[in-house]
Amino acid sequence: MAIRQGATDNWVKSSYSANGACVEVKSPVMEAIAVRDSKVQDGPSLTFAPGSWTSFVTDVTEGRLGRLA
Repeated sequence: MAIRQGATDNWVKSSYSANGACVEVKSPVMEAIAVRDSKVQDGPSLTFAPGSWTSFVTDVTEGRLGRLA
């Protein structure tokens, strides 16, 4: 999912989301990217520095983090 850093105050859901298995992302400031479960909008979110976000997305894409049951 591409997101412009520092330009997104609203939560954005990927157009690839299906079957309710999705996350939402926002980046209200240049120094942070936040991600949350779209099904639990009042729940916690994770905040990443831009470089950490890139590493996280790469690790997920390449299957390095495994799968949750």
